Amino acid sequence: MFTFQWPWLAALLPLPLLVWRFWPSQQLSVNNLPKLRLPTIKHVQQAFTQVDSPRISQRWRWIFLITCWIGLVIALMYPQFLDKHIEVSQTGYDLMLAVDLSGSMETPDFFAPNNQQIRRIDAVKLVLEPFINNRVGDRIGLILFADQAYLQAPLTLDNVAVNGLLQKALIGMAGRETAVGDAIGLAVKKLRERPEGSRILILLTDGDNNAGTLEPLKAAQLAKQYDIRIYTIGVGSKGGMFRQHLNEKPLQQIAKMTGGYYFPATDFSALANVYEHIDKNLTKTEAESRVYIQRTPLYQWPLGIAMLALLMLQILGLVGLKD
Repeated sequence: MFTFQWPWLAALLPLPLLVWRFWPSQQLSVNNLPKLRLPTIKHVQQAFTQVDSPRISQRWRWIFLITCWIGLVIALMYPQFLDKHIEVSQTGYDLMLAVDLSGSMETPDFFAPNNQQIRRIDAVKLVLEPFINNRVGDRIGLILFADQAYLQAPLTLDNVAVNGLLQKALIGMAGRETAVGDAIGLAVKKLRERPEGSRILILLTDGDNNAGTLEPLKAAQLAKQYDIRIYTIGVGSKGGMFRQHLNEKPLQQIAKMTGGYYFPATDFSALANVYEHIDKNLTKTEAESRVYIQRTPLYQWPLGIAMLALLMLQILGLVGLKD
């Protein structure tokens, strides 16, 4: 379909005619012209009278000037060709990741593949990185929580940006305690308006809730009302040499209440298996549809005609064009 982006600029077409009609003309009297007194003025006058310079006729001059002006105005109107609308339906999940940054996540009870002992938060980052990068077509958000919950990244298709924000997260930047209920409540607020069936919260924490204003189970009930499934991942060891052990019971209750699953990630390999299980068992839904319109600009054609008219006006003015 052919159209103009700014059709109202067609009002400029009669502008030269209006200027010619209403612009006040100022005629200089011959008597008011300054007189030049040069000894050789007569020789200069004779030299110019002997040169027969070709001139373009008045009719052709107006034709080229009008063509030039029309071409410029049409180019300003930005003619374009619109291709047919292309509607693209996108399927995927709306995944909100809630990562615990409390002091207990500093506990070094994980072992990396190279047998190096690392902190819980470092293990979470190592496993989340490939998981986020593989979520092509999914909208991913990131919540970081400790004393309070903060939305670090809204739901977006830019998984590279989300992963970058996660890798820069530090223990203590949100406090030292754990507000699990506030993190769930914030996730519900951001997911409740998304399409049903694709609202998913993945909660990574050691299970201890000792801060915040919202109880975790009450927040889970709120998530259930909005059909938000919560996959809880218990990060840490169940006991042993570390005081900050894994508290599984509230995480199991939250997952069961919302129709999700609980996964105990007690070591590095178990944490990786959690995301593999989610990939295999979740069903993608139509999360978003987009309409694309391909625009092909055509302004260069009338602009070229205008420039050609100016060029022809100059050329024919040199060689001469008579009626």
